[in-house]
Amino acid sequence: MADNRLPEEGDRIAKLLARAGIASRREIERMIADGRVAIGGKVLDTPAVKLTSLKGVTVDGKAVGQAEETRLFAFHKPPAMLTTEHDPKGRTTIYAALRNALPKDAGRVMPVGRLDYNTEGLLLLTNDGEMKRAMELPSSGVPRTYRARAFGDITQADLDTLIEGVEIDGIR
Repeated sequence: MADNRLPEEGDRIAKLLARAGIASRREIERMIADGRVAIGGKVLDTPAVKLTSLKGVTVDGKAVGQAEETRLFAFHKPPAMLTTEHDPKGRTTIYAALRNALPKDAGRVMPVGRLDYNTEGLLLLTNDGEMKRAMELPSSGVPRTYRARAFGDITQADLDTLIEGVEIDGIR
């Protein structure tokens, strides 16, 4: 980079920094806009930078290490808990429970998919955004099994009509 040009190969810097556990890609883009990210001492003014490694990258003046190995965790989400990092209404999120459930060296993890507030069950978490996305997409072919319990009287004929979907307020 003797000619002061940044590399044009590799992955976008926000992706690499997110993979290193600094923050989410969107948060890293805000950090870049705030002038908090630099390469070789030069403060970035755009997230449209590709790199092959994080060598020479600093955030708030501190050198950034390389990304950790991909990790996958299984967590049983109890009911009355949101699958999100922050809730403006102050409701409990999975991250409150994860403080005690994950190993201390787990780093930043994100859920693969979501479970509703009152739903309980297996929730996978990973530190790898690409793996998370691949597992969430239906095209990946990852099998999913759901079990639901309903209260009240229902017949097999009632269930058979649901196979075609439902209509609520004129929307199918």
